[in-house]
Amino acid sequence: MAWQPEESSLLSIIQLLRESQSPNTEMQRAIQQKLETLNQYPDFNNYLIYILAKMSDEAVATRSLAGLILKNNIKQSYKDLPNEVKIYARDCCLECLGDAAPLVRTTVGILLSTFVKKMTEDGEMAGPEMLGALVSCLDSPDYNVCEGAFGALRKICEDMSDELNNDVVNRPLNILIPKFLAFFQHQAPRIRSHAIACVNHFVHIRSQALMLHMDTFMKGLFALAGDKDNEVRMNVCRALVMLLDVRFDQLAPHMTEILEYMLVRTQDENEEVAKEACEFWLTLAEMPVCTEVLANHVERLIPVLASRMRYSEMELITLKADEDDQSVPDREEDIAPRFHRSRTYGGNHGSAQPRQEGEEGAEELDEEEADEEEDAWPDQTVTIWTLRKCSAAALDLLANVFKEKLLTVVLPILKYTLFSEDWLYKESGILILGAIAEGCGEGMRQHLPNLVPYLIQCLTEERALVRSITCWTLSRYSQWILEQPHSKYLEPLMQGLLERILDSNKKVQEAACSAFAQVEEEACTELVPYLVPILQTLVHAFGKYQHKNLLILYDAVGTLADSVGNNLNKEEYIQLLMPPLIEKWNTLKDDDRDLFPLLECLSSLATALQLGFLPYAEPIFMRCVNLIEKTLQQAMAALSSPDQFEIPDKDFMIVALDVLSGLAEGIEAHISQFIQNSIVLDLLYQCMQDRMPEVRQSSFALLGDLTKACFEHVSPSLGTFLPILASNLIPEFISVCNNAIWAIGEIAVKMGANMEPFIALILEQLINIMNRINAPKTLLENTAITIGRLGMACPNTVAPEVSRFIRQWCTSLRNIRDNAEKESAFIGICLVINANPRGITQNFVFFCDAVASWTSPPLALQEMFHKILHAFKNDLGAAEWSAMSSQFPKLLLDRLNAVYGI
Repeated sequence: MAWQPEESSLLSIIQLLRESQSPNTEMQRAIQQKLETLNQYPDFNNYLIYILAKMSDEAVATRSLAGLILKNNIKQSYKDLPNEVKIYARDCCLECLGDAAPLVRTTVGILLSTFVKKMTEDGEMAGPEMLGALVSCLDSPDYNVCEGAFGALRKICEDMSDELNNDVVNRPLNILIPKFLAFFQHQAPRIRSHAIACVNHFVHIRSQALMLHMDTFMKGLFALAGDKDNEVRMNVCRALVMLLDVRFDQLAPHMTEILEYMLVRTQDENEEVAKEACEFWLTLAEMPVCTEVLANHVERLIPVLASRMRYSEMELITLKADEDDQSVPDREEDIAPRFHRSRTYGGNHGSAQPRQEGEEGAEELDEEEADEEEDAWPDQTVTIWTLRKCSAAALDLLANVFKEKLLTVVLPILKYTLFSEDWLYKESGILILGAIAEGCGEGMRQHLPNLVPYLIQCLTEERALVRSITCWTLSRYSQWILEQPHSKYLEPLMQGLLERILDSNKKVQEAACSAFAQVEEEACTELVPYLVPILQTLVHAFGKYQHKNLLILYDAVGTLADSVGNNLNKEEYIQLLMPPLIEKWNTLKDDDRDLFPLLECLSSLATALQLGFLPYAEPIFMRCVNLIEKTLQQAMAALSSPDQFEIPDKDFMIVALDVLSGLAEGIEAHISQFIQNSIVLDLLYQCMQDRMPEVRQSSFALLGDLTKACFEHVSPSLGTFLPILASNLIPEFISVCNNAIWAIGEIAVKMGANMEPFIALILEQLINIMNRINAPKTLLENTAITIGRLGMACPNTVAPEVSRFIRQWCTSLRNIRDNAEKESAFIGICLVINANPRGITQNFVFFCDAVASWTSPPLALQEMFHKILHAFKNDLGAAEWSAMSSQFPKLLLDRLNAVYGI
C-alpha cells in the first residue's frame, strides 16, 4: 500500500510552508528553523513530495516551495535517504509531470534532474531508466506531459551535459539528440524552444552524437530563424553564437545569410532576443577571421550597435537614476560580494608595490590585468548583462579589430548623438566615445582637444546618468589627458571629478570614484601637487557615502597610496586620512567582509606612509594576527568535526596576511618589535602548508617581506620554511610559484653562503621553469632574478649548471628596467661566469645583449661587465673575436664599443 500522510502533520507542514512565504524576515527565519528541525524525520520528505504532487487544490507557490525544499534535501543527503522514500518521490514526480500548473511542472523537472544526477553519481541503474521514462513521455498526446518531460530533460541536459556525453555504456545521446531534433517543428512554441535549448547544451562540448546530426541541426535552425515566438528566436540565436565559436566551418558556407539574420535579430523588438544576437558580434570580434568576415558589413553593423546602446525604458525605471539619493541607505542585496585578491610579487621588479592578481591559473599575469581592464565597464552596479552593455562591449572589441578604419562610420554617429538635445541620445554618444577609446585612440587624438573640454562640461549635466557615463568615458582618455599641459585638461578634469565624487546621486559618486582611481593609476606622482584638494574631497566623502560606495572609496584611497607612494608621508596628510579610516576600523567586527577593502586600503597606506604609519601599526598588527589564528582554529575544528563546525571563510586570513606584508614593507625593521612577542611565525608555518593556493600565495609574500624587514626573526625557521617553498615551485599555480620564487630570492640575499645546503633542493626546479616553453614572461623574469641571487650567494655551486639556463636567463632580463633586483641578479650571474666562463661560450652573444640592455649600470657592476667582456675577447684572440663579433647586430656592437671599448 502506498504511503499516506497523517492529516494533522500534513496540515501543520502546509501551514509552515504558507507562513514561510511571509515578507516578514523574522518570521521567515523562525519558520526556516522549524523546517530544518523537521528534516530529522525521514517521513518529512514524503510529506513534501505529497504536497507537491498530490495536493492540486493547494496554492501553486506552496506546492512549488515543498518541491524545492525536497530538492535541497536530496542534494545534501541523498545517500542517507531511505530507499522507499527515494522510490516514492520519483514515482510521484513522474505521475505529476503533466500537472496543469507550469510552475509545478518546472519544479518537478528540477527534482527529476536532481534525482538523475545523484543516481548517476552513485552508479544506480535507475538513472538511465528514468531518462528512458522521460523520453517516452515526449510522445504523449497530452501537451502538459510532453512539456513537463521536456522541461525535466532540458534541466538534465543543462546539469549533466558532460556526464551524458561521456556515458560510453548506455550512450544516451544517440537516442536523445535525434529525438530532440525531431521536435524542432512541433506546433507548440514552448516545445520547439525546449528542443533547441536541449541540443544547445551539447554544442560547446562538441558532442560526437550531435556532430553526426549537424546537417539536420543546421537545417532545423534555419527553418526556425523567422519563428514568431521570442524564446524560439532567442535559442536559435544562442545556437548560432555557440556554433560560431566551436564549428565555424559549419557556418562559413552560409555566413552572408547568417550575418544578415543577426543584423535583423540585433534590432529585434524583444530585448532578450536582441541581446542573444548581439553576443554573435562579441564572439566574432575575438576570432581571427573577424576582419575578413565583417569587412563588408561594418558600415551597417555599427549604427545598429550604437542604437542599442541607449537605455531602455525598463532600465530607466529600475535605475531610478536621477534621484537625489545620497542619504538613502543601501539595500544589502544591491552590494556585490567582495573577494580579496591575494598579494603577488613578480613582473614589477624593483618596486615596493606588489602586483594584485586574481585566482590561480597558467595564464600570464599581464594578460590577467588586461582582462580586468576590459571588465572595467560602466553600470557594474546593475549586475544583469543587458543589451546596452553587450552592444558597448561588442563595439569596444570591434574598435580593437578595425582600429581607425571604424571612425568613418563612428564619427557621424558621434556628431549626431553627442550634441543631441535628447539626453538619452547624448548619454549613448558619450558611451560610444568611451567604448572606442582603446581601439580608435590614435585616430581620436585630433578630435580630443575639442571633445575633452566638452566632456568636462557634461560632468555638470542635469541628468545623473549623463554625469555618470561622462566620468567613465573621461577616464578612458586619461592617458592622453596626462600627456597634455596639466593646466589645460588635467586640472579641470580633476576639479570636475572631485566635485562628482561629492555628487548627491550615489550612481554618480560611484562612477566618479572609479574614474578617479583610473586617473590615479595613470598619473602616479603627477598628482602630488594636488594632494591637498584630493585628500580633502576623499575625507569629506567618508562622512557622506552610504555602505556600497564607501567600499569603492576605500579602493580609491588605496590606489592613491599605491600611486603617489611616500609622497603621502606628511603629517598634514596623515592627520587628514587616518582618523576616518581608524574610526571605520574600530566599528567593524572580525567577521564583517567589509574588512577586506578597508584592510587592503590600510595595507597600501602602510606601504606608502612608511614610518608615518608606525603610530597605527600595533593594533592593526595584533588584529591581523588574531584573524589568522582564529581562522586556522576554525579550519582545524571543521576538519576534525565537520558535523559541528563549518569551514571558515579563509579570505579573512588571506587579507590579514597581506596587511602584515604591507606593514613589513612600510615600517620595515620597526615591525621587529611586534614580531618578537607574537606567534606570527608559527601561524605563517601553518599557512604556508594550507591546501588553498591563495593562502600559500599570501604566506610566501609575507615571508619574503619579513625576510627583508627583520631577518633575525625569520632566520631560525628557514630550515623548515625553505623545503616548503621548494615544494611549491609548480608553474601551474603561477601566483603561488611566483611568490615562492621571489621569497627564495630574498632569503638568498640575506643568507649568503649559508644558502649552499639548499641550492640542490631549489636550483634544478628553477632551471626547469626557466626552460619551460611558453612560460609567462613575469614568471621567467622572477625566476631569472632568483637564480642570479642564488649565484650571488653561492656562485661555485650554481656555476656548473650555467650552460643550462644562461640563454633563457639573458633573454628574460634584457627587457626589464634598471633597478636593485636586476642589479643583484646580474652581480650573481657575473660571479657565476667568473667561476665557469666556458659555461656561456655557446651563448655569449645573449650575455652581451643582456649587458647592453642596461641604461646606466652601477659602477661596480659596469666594471664586472668590462672584465668579463675583455677576458672573452682576449681568450678568443683577435681573429676569432672578429669572426664572432661580426655576427652581432650593429646596434649591439656599437653599444658595447661605446660603453666597454670592445
